[in-house]
Amino acid sequence: MKLPESRGEVSAALIEALARDPGRSRLPDTALAVGADPYGDDLQLALYLCYELHYRGFDGVAGAWEWDPELLGVRAALERVFLAALRADVPVTEDVGTALEEAVLAPAEAGGVSSFLRDEGELWHLREYAAHRSLYHLKEADPHVWVIPRLTGRAKAGMAAVEYDEFGAGRAERVHSKLFADLMADLRLDPTYGRYLDAGSRQMLATVNLMSLLGLHRSHRGALVGHFALVEITSSPGSRLLAEALERVGAGPAAVHFYAEHVEADAVHEQLVRHEVVAGLLHEEPHLAPDVAFGIAVTDWLENRLGEQLLSAWQDGESSLRVPLRGA
Repeated sequence: MKLPESRGEVSAALIEALARDPGRSRLPDTALAVGADPYGDDLQLALYLCYELHYRGFDGVAGAWEWDPELLGVRAALERVFLAALRADVPVTEDVGTALEEAVLAPAEAGGVSSFLRDEGELWHLREYAAHRSLYHLKEADPHVWVIPRLTGRAKAGMAAVEYDEFGAGRAERVHSKLFADLMADLRLDPTYGRYLDAGSRQMLATVNLMSLLGLHRSHRGALVGHFALVEITSSPGSRLLAEALERVGAGPAAVHFYAEHVEADAVHEQLVRHEVVAGLLHEEPHLAPDVAFGIAVTDWLENRLGEQLLSAWQDGESSLRVPLRGA
């Protein structure tokens, strides 16, 4: 994965620093981070860069950057800005049961992206959607693994069971990130990890950054469980719409298979997450209920922002990507 183009002062300084060894370059001043737009391109790309060091990293970037104390200080400043904005902007009910029921009872993305793609989306819309989502799906389930050591009992066992399925149940060709790479190839997209980072919108970056932020901090384990619960509970109906959309435009079998697989798998995962992961965590640590509810609410809020950005561009006949795809 190559370092991307910068999107502002913070990301530019960070990219310049990462191209050199730690201690031989100047990192962005934390004052720049504090003054950045919490949902803007610059801050979201900078956070994505910091988090990617904990995944597969970047070509030519020293591994020592991952735990560089000064870089972690910059990352912490960026995280504080992002989290403070989310806590100020996102309405949250502290009742986890109510939050989950609302997620289940609400029609899957009614009037949203999946419905649009199923009913009137064209092939180019689906290709753009896949390019955006590749920023997560090519490392699908990786951010959630970090929470497993922080759970106990039923919550740990349930989370491990779901993750086992996400990673192909021991079969490399069934790992969900591999299935998404196959989808991309079917849609004539480049399945190289991180290929569309420059093209991804700030709204897409924010949804992935949230997972990384919650996963990397033990103190946010409750919010990560809430986030994961919402993803799994809403995945099956949304995936059904996307599978139908891909079939309608004549996409190949690998593209359809990715979402068809999630229709079945995530219907099972919903029950595991609801009755083992969430219930198990709250049985052991009931004081985390407000954090679980926050994770549910903030995930829904960021996904809605992403959906609004995609639909606004598409309904105007424009590309939703920062760098439009070439070719048919």
